[in-house]
Amino acid sequence: MGRAWKFGDDIDTDVIIQGKYLVINEPEELAKHVFENLRPEFAKEVKKGDFVVAGENFGCGSSREHAPLALKATGIEAVIAKSYARIFFRNAINIGLRVLECKETDKIEDGDELEVDYEKGVIYNKTKGEEYPINPLPDFLKEILEKGGLVEFAKSLRERA
Repeated sequence: MGRAWKFGDDIDTDVIIQGKYLVINEPEELAKHVFENLRPEFAKEVKKGDFVVAGENFGCGSSREHAPLALKATGIEAVIAKSYARIFFRNAINIGLRVLECKETDKIEDGDELEVDYEKGVIYNKTKGEEYPINPLPDFLKEILEKGGLVEFAKSLRERA
């Protein structure tokens, strides 16, 4: 279970992590600057298992991998949004960051306590006593996430051969 950090529509990669930090290659260092201009308290207050919740088109803008890397390094459980920019979505999957599509993110408020049942495809809002369905991922994407990202998934394929 984790806290919802609520954001709106069209959260672009420059808002997630500013371009001036692209010279940093350590995810833990990047994590210190996530949402720095939009929610300055985020990097200091986010806890392992929390959720970033947003509206439409999360991760739009440039295709930099720094944005999902920085988010993952904060320890969040997942990003929950109505929709994603396709490149952000794939970058997130590739590095093992869970990205969940849910059309009912408007019902989630900042600070709500959430829990996700990935098998059932349901988000439980413990604060409100509500449930929201998530769009299921194809099995191959689930497997990539379960392995921790595309590199680990590829290694597991090689080991199977």
